[in-house]
Amino acid sequence: MEKQNEIIRSVSSKKLFHYVLYTQLFLFLLSLLIGIILYDSFDAFLVILKVEPLYITAGALIGAAIVIADLFLMRMLPDHYYNDGGVNEKLFGSLNPFKIALLALCIATAEELLFRGVIQANSNLVIASLLFAVIHFRYLNHWYLTLNIFVLSFVIGAVFEWSNSLWTTIALHFIVDFLLGLYLLKKSKQLK
Repeated sequence: MEKQNEIIRSVSSKKLFHYVLYTQLFLFLLSLLIGIILYDSFDAFLVILKVEPLYITAGALIGAAIVIADLFLMRMLPDHYYNDGGVNEKLFGSLNPFKIALLALCIATAEELLFRGVIQANSNLVIASLLFAVIHFRYLNHWYLTLNIFVLSFVIGAVFEWSNSLWTTIALHFIVDFLLGLYLLKKSKQLK
């Protein structure tokens, strides 16, 4: 954890923002490649891209409920339970709301395309959820953050099973990342 803290301190907020964007671009391209291999046709993929406003709204509301629960737990639990080595604080604390929204949209789209749209749609909830949690490896050295990401991953996977719509999970994931990003921005401003 100390080595990660050192690395985070040495990387500028701007570089960290770009690294996250590059990572999401890589995941997006990986999704396309694996999707081409796993899907028989583009029409088979289009099934999960159906736009259902009710499901998208439900995804956003579930995302908001997750954020409310997480903020409640942040107030109840000791600060070290949410210590990820300063990555999220450095990243979101340096952005304006528009950039937070842009980043949250990129993350939600790339990760949900890969983990729900490609992996879960062609395997199952457990495999997709475990892989989703594993790519958030920086949380894996902290038991609470590991539990948190596993639960979130399974909730998102269950929502995908229920809705069979990628837009629902993208909306959910976006709301979680965007609102928590705004919270970290506000917290950063209060500390300055």
